[in-house]
Amino acid sequence: MVYRILGVDPGSACTGYGVIAGQGDQFHYVTSGAILLPKKADRYDKLRTIFLRMQEVIEEFSPTHFAIEDVFYNKNARSSLVLGEARGAAVLAATLADLPVYEYAAREVKQSITGHGAAHKTQVGYMLGKILHLEEVPRSNDESDALAVAICHAFKNRQWSVV
Repeated sequence: MVYRILGVDPGSACTGYGVIAGQGDQFHYVTSGAILLPKKADRYDKLRTIFLRMQEVIEEFSPTHFAIEDVFYNKNARSSLVLGEARGAAVLAATLADLPVYEYAAREVKQSITGHGAAHKTQVGYMLGKILHLEEVPRSNDESDALAVAICHAFKNRQWSVV
């Protein structure tokens, strides 16, 4: 089965996305980017921007799967709420496009990429470069994290057979 996975690292200041494509255990980098949200915009404008840009990415790259980093629960309830809203905007775009949605905890993503659930972002970036054969790893942590989510989903679904 040929697949294309859109991975998302949601955020209220920046939402990263990354797309990988493949067949069976073999996959490659397609694109990645970040949706930068203006600091002075109100939160509803930010949510609208996330939703509309996610729709554009979905339309342009036609993913077959949508994987997103799950909410980590912060001591600051407001921060968790704002992050949850950003996730919701991205997930809504995916569900309206009839994409199956998969959620992965940050520790699970790091574990699948580096073998260690508490890995540092530099370790994740290094392994992304190796796994995807990238000459240059994305500079944005949000892009790297989104690609890591997509790869985590690919690794979790290794039963995909080659057609």
